[in-house]
Amino acid sequence: MSKSSIHLKFRNTHQISARIHDTTPKPPSYEKEEASLLVKELRGTFASGRTRSYEWRISQLKALLKLADDNEQQVADALNSDLSKPQLESIVYEIALLKNSCKAALKELKHWMTPEKAKTSITTFPSSAEIVPEPLGVVLVISAWNYPFLLSLDPIIGAIAAGNAVVLKPSEIAPATSSLLAKLVGEYMDGSFIRVVEGAVAETSALLEQKWDKIFYTGNGRVGRIVMAAAAKHLTPVLLELGGKSPVVVDSDINLQVATRRIIAGKWCCNNGQACISPDYIITTKAYAPKLVDALKNELGTFYGKNPLESKDLSRVVNSNHFARLTKLLDEDKVSGKIIHGGERDESKLRIAPTILLDVPRDSLIMTEEIFGPLLPIITVEKLEESFDIINSGTKPLAAYLFTNNKKLKERFVMSVTAGGLVVNDTTLHLAVDTLPFGGVGESGVGAYHGKFSFDAFSHKKAVLYRSFIGDAAVRYPPYTNGKVGLLKALMGGGVLDIIRALFGLSKV
Repeated sequence: MSKSSIHLKFRNTHQISARIHDTTPKPPSYEKEEASLLVKELRGTFASGRTRSYEWRISQLKALLKLADDNEQQVADALNSDLSKPQLESIVYEIALLKNSCKAALKELKHWMTPEKAKTSITTFPSSAEIVPEPLGVVLVISAWNYPFLLSLDPIIGAIAAGNAVVLKPSEIAPATSSLLAKLVGEYMDGSFIRVVEGAVAETSALLEQKWDKIFYTGNGRVGRIVMAAAAKHLTPVLLELGGKSPVVVDSDINLQVATRRIIAGKWCCNNGQACISPDYIITTKAYAPKLVDALKNELGTFYGKNPLESKDLSRVVNSNHFARLTKLLDEDKVSGKIIHGGERDESKLRIAPTILLDVPRDSLIMTEEIFGPLLPIITVEKLEESFDIINSGTKPLAAYLFTNNKKLKERFVMSVTAGGLVVNDTTLHLAVDTLPFGGVGESGVGAYHGKFSFDAFSHKKAVLYRSFIGDAAVRYPPYTNGKVGLLKALMGGGVLDIIRALFGLSKV
């Protein structure tokens, strides 16, 4: 078995695929045994304690940074092969963001690892206490296809910084990037503690049958439920980065051109809408909608030309299954007549033009399912305040956006709308701020990461209390007299006067 990357080869793929849903006991399989062997081997190397050292963690973070520096063009080429992702989007939104995460971890790691002093009380006097971060152990990272480089390695930064051994399972839907990750991680990282497993449902199923110390999954809610169910069998904690219908509320007192460009940047400039925090739909007033639509059309024409299907600045739909899913959303009877811009598609090239729809029914598929593609419905209301009820009537989104100059509206938006993250007067940029936690709430995810939050996500905060042999109090030992009970009650919950009264026998038991 390779020390750098593992390619598990499985038989009976359809049986393993069904195993996710079938709880009927089955005899041990070769696939499960091989995955079990991998975890056992990593537990053995983790037990050596080497990952706990500052030096090892720094060396691996530097190796990861070098991996990104040395192979920028290879990564961009793989992303283009998998998604037709424009070079700029690959370099800025995947490679540069990863490098920034690495640099932040390298800069702050010593501080993150330092135990945090904690206050003690008179109950334990004399004593001192601290909170010591320690690695969880052997963790599994299952990444997504839409940002297959960033979403594979960014969580690993936190896992390494926290001192864990890691297994990465890249998405098979982005095969070129998956293969490149297996190769590069094998070449640059310490294979005794960091492995890559390539494959599809069968391999993921076999990995999920193992006991991990944490599972980090990025993807959709359907698979998120499968991951959580598998983790529950071993009481394994999970961090789930899912998605949802991220709304954009647009007020009328704004710089319309800037707002429109920023909406487009978050929607179509982010993998052509195939991003978990892309704007999913817009809410604006009936009176303002015509101006917003005209502005969107104008800017889309400027960015992508008269024939956006030929634009090299738009990613394609990832595969035929997702193309069919998006086509179904557009072709629904009560939706197809609502297209006011775009709608062109080329199935042979898996391309769909940026598409705007106006006043689609709220019970249509496009408004009840996460779109995850280049389609953008606009919902109109009489008063913008109605938008908050619309947003909160659905599942909690991963992100929510507001464009306004109205201070009271901003305050109400922040107080009223529950989402993984909020951005006012822009879209998606909170992802790049590593001092903010990035994660979902409710059906959009469990837990958060980025920066220090990544370190915390893969750490156990161990409580440590230090005492000396001085100050041993007889009051805690039998025989339990009324005087001892009174004093202990005062020590546990009373103030200074209560303690003095108890010492002089004046308190009531």
